[in-house]
Amino acid sequence: MSNFPSEQHTNPVDYSEVTTKARVAVYEDMKMSPRIIEIPPSTTAEFIESLTDCINTQRMALGGEIPYSAIREVTENFIHAQFKEIVVSILDKGNTIRFCDQGPGINNKSQAMRPGFTSATEPMKKYIRGVGSGLPLVKEYLDYSNGNITIEDNMGNGAVVTITLKSKNTNSLPKVPVPFLTERESAALKFFASEGAVGNKELADYLGIQPSSAHLVLTKLEEHGLIEKTNYKSKRILTDYGSEVSKQI
Repeated sequence: MSNFPSEQHTNPVDYSEVTTKARVAVYEDMKMSPRIIEIPPSTTAEFIESLTDCINTQRMALGGEIPYSAIREVTENFIHAQFKEIVVSILDKGNTIRFCDQGPGINNKSQAMRPGFTSATEPMKKYIRGVGSGLPLVKEYLDYSNGNITIEDNMGNGAVVTITLKSKNTNSLPKVPVPFLTERESAALKFFASEGAVGNKELADYLGIQPSSAHLVLTKLEEHGLIEKTNYKSKRILTDYGSEVSKQI
């Protein structure tokens, strides 16, 4: 199921042990700092199991519906990064999980989503299937379940894989009135829904616009009552109303 690029090493890599710890950041309230859980070093099999179980337990506690199997598939892919600087963030009441590392990254992101493309080496296959099926299976499940998976470059080195699943209970909730929003404003609102707290520069970078234009977008969303300011570095977060609107656009 491996889709990450193969690493170039002079000497063979020993994948039997994970020598670094992983951090799981649980965002229970975006107005507060996340709760951090550390997964200590151990054998590779134990580490993958412990990390997967931790992520799954925390998303269940928040009410998230992303299945264990999807979490496991993405977690196993950390082997391609040699488990370097693993950070997993659980957001959106457990329905968005972001897997971050500082390994070699994923050069061909489109192929990583297609069955049969793999860079798994023989030493890795002692711990994962290594046939290029993992991420494609996750993508197929999320596509069918009204979810999404994205692969992005991490800052500096590494990759960030984000999986999101809309709650099955969303359709049973009463609808709220949706104000008229431009395409840019709608994109910004969805960015807030996936990221949590967002600053002006972050929004500008995401939308590919100038900070002054991003400020206008933020002002408009505030006027609609969709976002509100926090006391943390001038960032803003969704209001309850904004969260409901984001599920309908």
